[in-house]
Amino acid sequence: QKMISFILMVNKQGQTRLSSYYEWMDMAERVALESEIIRKCLSRSELQCSFLEYRGFKVIYRRYASLFFIVGTKADIDVRKKLGSSSSNSSNGNSSSGMRKMGDNQSPENYENELGLLEFIHTLVETMDRWAGSICELDIMYQLEHVHFLLDEMVMNGYVTETNKSNVLRLIDLMDRESKKNEGMFR
Repeated sequence: QKMISFILMVNKQGQTRLSSYYEWMDMAERVALESEIIRKCLSRSELQCSFLEYRGFKVIYRRYASLFFIVGTKADIDVRKKLGSSSSNSSNGNSSSGMRKMGDNQSPENYENELGLLEFIHTLVETMDRWAGSICELDIMYQLEHVHFLLDEMVMNGYVTETNKSNVLRLIDLMDRESKKNEGMFR
């Protein structure tokens, strides 16, 4: 099971500036989910918690200036339901098989730390700030390839792989220097 299901960067008007999905989802379902989650996040006040559960996803978001950074992961399965069903099976003397059957019908639990993902969002924004000066919507729009590359260096296949800003930016700097070398050859 993936740690992160999707990452969205959205402006205050609700327009998606970047979306990256790490689980397959039908395009119509993706568009509907995205618009509903964006609407939910934009309608919440700054005094409300930055975590919410919606349609089987745990959504963690944070607003920086005019941009919302939204991370979605699978929601937790209610462990109490499992415990309640296993205690009824234990009276029959087959508690282990009851737990096995329950586990076969449901996907594994997701115990992702919301504060850890909130800290990841902050690290992502800090990395983007160091790269672009002060990250803004225009940086994302006009340098989308670089932003995707930066995000791909930090998250791979739904798992956070790199949080060291210097390591991520070193690779982007190398890519920029190599592209400038190639531009010089054709002049």
